[in-house]
Amino acid sequence: MAAKIALVTGADGGLGRSVTTDLLEAGFMVVGLAPKIQTSTFDHPHFTALPARLDSLAAAMSAVETTIAHFGKIDVLAHLVGGFAGGQAVAETDDATFQRMFDMNVNGAFHILRAVLPHMRKAGAGRIIAIGSRAAESPGASVGAYSASKAALVSLIRTVAIENKDAGITANVILPGTMDTPANRKAMPDADTSQWVQPASVASLIVWLAGEAGKDVTSAVIPVYGRGL
Repeated sequence: MAAKIALVTGADGGLGRSVTTDLLEAGFMVVGLAPKIQTSTFDHPHFTALPARLDSLAAAMSAVETTIAHFGKIDVLAHLVGGFAGGQAVAETDDATFQRMFDMNVNGAFHILRAVLPHMRKAGAGRIIAIGSRAAESPGASVGAYSASKAALVSLIRTVAIENKDAGITANVILPGTMDTPANRKAMPDADTSQWVQPASVASLIVWLAGEAGKDVTSAVIPVYGRGL
């Protein structure tokens, strides 16, 4: 059986490193997309670095075309890119912060989906897994822009699932609680990290959804809240 090709966005991030490592160990060939990613980021013969951003449709199209030219297909899209900004009530949130959250958490996903879906539809198969946030369904005070952007991502992915079920494509979104990453530890040094979700837990779920066992799961919104439930 030919190796499956997985395109992982944000592959060098706190979650991305776990996801990329687990996919490689599961036998996938992984194309890791991130602005400054290098081949040396992962010491594995089946890893390919793809330095790129998703801040425009043209950039996403170029990244996908590069992958297709080299491997001939994309079987799995694991879209992990996202970020947080905020800390103010909605009435105090400025336009720049609100727009930044949608740029990071929705627009990048929109770009890469538009670039990848035609190839998956042509192939008659594909798996799409995106990372949302618990805040998409359980918003809290002072995170309005972030919560709204992650809720929009959920809607986008579920729409993709409905629109492409005829082409053998599944699309699911995972909603983690706060993940135990270096960036989150730095941002919240006094937090009780025992309540946080381990990246390995989310990574193993992504591998499962990307594999044969996950073929019948689509349009799912999967909570991974850990002990912080």
